This record gives sequence, structure tokens and C-alpha cells, in this order.
Amino acid sequence: MLKFKKYAFAAIVLLFPFLSEAQTVIDLDKVIRIGLENNYDLKISRNEQQISDNNVTLGNAGFLPSVGLNSGYNVRQSNSDQFPVDGTETLTTRNSVTQTLDVGLNLNWTIFEGFRVQTNYKRLQELKTVGELNTQLDVENFIADISAEYYNYVQQTLRMQNLRQAVNLSRERLRIVEARYQIGSLSRLDLQQARVDFNADSSQLIQQYEVIHSSRIRLNEMMGADNVEQQFVAADTTISFDSMLSKPELFDNMMKVNTSLLLTEKNKVLSELDLKTLQSQNYPYLRLNGGYGFTYFDYNKGNFDRQRSWGPNVGVTLGFNIFDGFNRSREQKNAKIRIDNRKLQVERQKLILQSDFANMWLAYQNNIKLTNLEKESLKNAEINYEIAMDRYKLGDLSGILLREAQVSLLQAEQRLLTAQYRTKLYEISLLQISGRIGEYLN
Repeated sequence: MLKFKKYAFAAIVLLFPFLSEAQTVIDLDKVIRIGLENNYDLKISRNEQQISDNNVTLGNAGFLPSVGLNSGYNVRQSNSDQFPVDGTETLTTRNSVTQTLDVGLNLNWTIFEGFRVQTNYKRLQELKTVGELNTQLDVENFIADISAEYYNYVQQTLRMQNLRQAVNLSRERLRIVEARYQIGSLSRLDLQQARVDFNADSSQLIQQYEVIHSSRIRLNEMMGADNVEQQFVAADTTISFDSMLSKPELFDNMMKVNTSLLLTEKNKVLSELDLKTLQSQNYPYLRLNGGYGFTYFDYNKGNFDRQRSWGPNVGVTLGFNIFDGFNRSREQKNAKIRIDNRKLQVERQKLILQSDFANMWLAYQNNIKLTNLEKESLKNAEINYEIAMDRYKLGDLSGILLREAQVSLLQAEQRLLTAQYRTKLYEISLLQISGRIGEYLN
């Protein structure tokens, strides 16, 4: 009896980490919202999007002129000898110092350059949209990843409960064996085997605690928690999934709003704008330049003591690149080929999505069927164990056969959890690929 108390105490110690402190209850919606606000990868992604937004300006596109202010100050010291042609006396100047101060305001403006400026502005707008789509893609991936990890945590918690139950069953068997051993109705071999099985179940329970701990740390990391070891309990006590998803609705939504497909289509639009930018070289360009300058000269020798000059200047430049070694034609041909490649990439992306969707849908349906089958198997395993335990208590069943019934029960419980979790993962994947992953926030 003393040994049984020792094993019971060991089991309590195994459960102590889960009972030692009150834990916060958290559901999937809260997990996602905290992560969307605090996750560092998403913060970086939003900052990158902000850069794309800031770049959409008329000045960055080239619509506005550039205005510059410059000034300078120079000092020049010189010596000179001048020899008149008539042979008169040489004119000698030594240490002549000239000081020059100039200030200028300059304006340069490209008035027309073959619609290049207008194309640049459209390209900046498209890049802004690409930035938004990249952020959206990161958010969708994040929601899918953190949802999968949340349900993994639920799964591992349920596995922990199953393993605790297995320890309880092994403890009950050990109690019965020890009692019968004391009165001599069972051998020492039966007692040792019961202890071995109890220790094996306790070992699995210890290992499962490590698995749950790792999953909880991963969730805290994804939520951007200050303390990755903070304790919490999942609000979900089972893994439920929607078995009534509509295949046509998901498929149509995927072909319309899938973010990866939209990004591929935007890349095609950018290639078309690149071609228009190159085609702007087929037109002449017109540039306006103007300014206002002031110059001041200070002489210490000569006919003039000081000199000042100021005034505006304006001019236009009209030009056209007549021949550049056929480079312009070559670049435009290559740009057209890139557009064709982008079109092919769009079609390839559509085919990839259709293929992925078909595989996900089949796996989703199969795992729903598997889940229903495992539920039935679990009921049978529970009945089988109850019968085995009743017979064991009556002495009509060996410990080995009881252990087999117990292992079969545990395996049925674990298979059901695996089937439910896999079904949930395929549900997450289907909602993600169809652009509906945000529904988990509702």
C-alpha cells in the first residue's frame, strides 16, 4: 500500500505545473486580434506599405519642377606682366586680388517627355496597391498560421487530458493489483507489469507537458507578448469545424479575390507600364529652365573698383533622340516579351490555385469522413474498456488484455484528435486560399 501511495504522489507531482497558478482563458478571436496588433512581422509589413503610400506624389512622378538655390564666394590672387607691341614700358601688376560673390536661383521643369511622367504616376499608384496586397497577404498568412497553432494548442491540451486519464486508469489497475498481491491472488510479475505500465503512462504525460509548453511559447511569440512564458488556457475544449463549406462558393471567391493571384495580375500591369515608359522615348521632349542670378566682383586694382550684375534668365529645350544604336527598339521588344511572361504567370498561378484547391477539398472531405469514423471507433473502444475492466475486477481477464484494451482506448482518442485537427487545418487552408480567412475574427 505504501508503494501505491508513492505512485499516486508522483502522479500529483506531474499535474502540479497545471494547478499551481490561475490561468487566463483566451479564445481564437482574442489571439488573432492581439497578434494583429503586436506581431513584429506585421508591424514591419505595415511600415513597408507606408513607404509605398508615401511614394505616391506628383513630385516623385516628375510632374513638378525642381528649384535649387546656390551661392559661391571665390578669391583670386594674380600677378601679370603686359608687354605692349609698340615697345613701351612693360605694365607690371603684383598681388592683384579679385573677390567674386554669386547667388543664383534655378528652375528646371520637364514639360513633356512622351507621357513618361503620367506613366510614372500610374506606376506609383500600382506599387501602392501592391504594397497593400503584400500587407494583406502577410495578414492572411498570419491569421492562418496563428489559427493553426491555436488549434494545435487545443489539440495538445486534449491529448494531455487523455494521457491524464490513462494515468488514472493505470493507477486504478495498480491499486487493484497491489491489493490482490497482498492477499496472494496475483503474482509479483503482475505487480511489476502494472508498475511498468503506470510509469510508461506517467512518462508520456511528462513529455506531453513539454509539447504544450512549446506550443504556448509559440503562440505568445506570434502574439508579440512581452513574456513568452505567460500562462493561459484555450477557451475551446474541443476542435470543431464547419462541415458545410460550399465548394462552388469557395472556388469562385478564390478566382476573384485570392491575394497571390491579384499580386500576379498587378505584376502584369507593372510590366505594361514599363513598356509605356520605354515608348515615351519615341516622342520628343520639351524642357523649361529659368533662374535669377546675382554676381558681385570686388577688384583692388584696375579700371573698376567693383562690379555688380543681376537679372533673370529663361530658356526652353526641345530635343529628340534620333538614333541610339537600336537600343530603344531592343528594350521595347524585351518589355513586350516580359508582358507575355507575366500573362503566362497569371495563367500558371490560376492553374496552381485550382490544383491546390482540388487537393485541399478532397483532403477536407476525407478527413470529415475519417473524423466520423474515429468517433464511432472511440465509442466502441470505451465500451470495450468498460467490459474489460469489469471482467478484470471479477478476475476473469488478465492484466495484459486489460492493458491492450486501455491502449486501444488511448489510441482511439488520439486518432480522433488527429482527424479533427487535420480537418481544421484543411478548413483553414480552404478559407485562406479563397480569401475568407478573416471570418475567424467574427
